[in-house]
Amino acid sequence: MRVKDEAKQKALREATIKVVNQIGFASSSVAKIAKEAGISPATLYVYHKDKDELLCDIYTDIKIELARAMMTGFDHSQPVRDILKRMWLNGFRYLIKHRHYLSFIDQFANSPFFDVVDMSRIEPHFEPLIRVIQRGIEQKIIKDVHPELLKVFAVRPMMTLANQRQCGGFAFSEEHIEEAFRMAWDAIRL
Repeated sequence: MRVKDEAKQKALREATIKVVNQIGFASSSVAKIAKEAGISPATLYVYHKDKDELLCDIYTDIKIELARAMMTGFDHSQPVRDILKRMWLNGFRYLIKHRHYLSFIDQFANSPFFDVVDMSRIEPHFEPLIRVIQRGIEQKIIKDVHPELLKVFAVRPMMTLANQRQCGGFAFSEEHIEEAFRMAWDAIRL
């Protein structure tokens, strides 16, 4: 069995994201990804069973990284709004910094690959966010509606605003970012 090389694994990930973002999932072959990564196509199979697993693993890794970024500085003793603001701003800044990841996860979420992702690998990383939202509901600060509705109105705007294709050349100032959070907060607060 071949030894896994962290540099090759990283190159494979970045090449996959780049190729998928340029030509889409259907046109992204193992050969094209390997060529972009500067590795042989056979090397991909050292790290992943097949292309489908590679794509799912990358999606999962990015979502976990996003969750970790959102939880930076998490302090459960703060007021609900303050915690959610920190998480929202952390997430927004992560997505702005990694727009190529955002493009990949957006495409992925709208593809058949999404249906085979093992969400049990991702969900625990977002558990602190869920607990804060639940606390907000219990304290009658946040609307008591289905969690998916809360997610759409609180988190999705962050992702939409960070997406260059959807927001074009809009230049975000700190004031705009703060205003965007206030609008997301207003959508879910009671």
